[in-house]
Amino acid sequence: MTHPEALIEIKDIHKSFGKFNVLNGIDLTVRKGEAVCIIGPSGSGKSTILRCMNGLMPIDRGTIRVGQHQVHSLKTEKAMRPLRHQVAMVFQQYNLFPHKTALENVMMAPIQVLGHDRAEVEDRARKLLDKVRLGHKADSYPGQLSGGQQQRVAIARALAMQPDVILFDEVTAALDPETVKDVLFNIRELVEEGLTCVLVTHEMGFAREVSHHVCFTDHGKIVEDAPPAEFFANPRDPRTREFLGQVL
Repeated sequence: MTHPEALIEIKDIHKSFGKFNVLNGIDLTVRKGEAVCIIGPSGSGKSTILRCMNGLMPIDRGTIRVGQHQVHSLKTEKAMRPLRHQVAMVFQQYNLFPHKTALENVMMAPIQVLGHDRAEVEDRARKLLDKVRLGHKADSYPGQLSGGQQQRVAIARALAMQPDVILFDEVTAALDPETVKDVLFNIRELVEEGLTCVLVTHEMGFAREVSHHVCFTDHGKIVEDAPPAEFFANPRDPRTREFLGQVL
């Protein structure tokens, strides 16, 4: 059954690396404006779901639709380009160019990928750095920024593509505790503004607070998908209960 209001629709996707089955029939629907958090043990396929969703990783079978894009059928980087405009991704490792300033990092993709006007892009980039409270660091290089600041530049860079969806892959995992809250503050703002977000996270309190629904993955399957109040207070699946018992 197709959900016409769904912005992202994943049906029965499978992905293997050699003999290791990473995804074993994932189904997921995300509606426009929703924040969906994916949690689960290491190796359960969480990050692979995101990488398949934006075409970074091909799937073995199943279907992925994001907006009008049938992601599973896109085979070339040129064919992926409209998808890359619509779906941005922020990684655990910030992946900033060390020889470019914060401002230059934010400006690169809209100019090089989308061909936008440099002056217009610079104005937008400065506003985005202000949005993540780093306008004063526009001329700093990544090596001069803390991990949390680099991650916030990475968020501004993702927003510079004016996406409909942002995928966040464990974006606080490499950060020290003091800088985590600043990054989560920025993500919370985006969710409150109605940007569609899919987040792989180990921050359970954050997942409970910001998500419209929470998915628990185990052995390459989504074994539970529920609103956060229900998910955390009354998980149905024994594997979910065991996992939450270990992390809460």
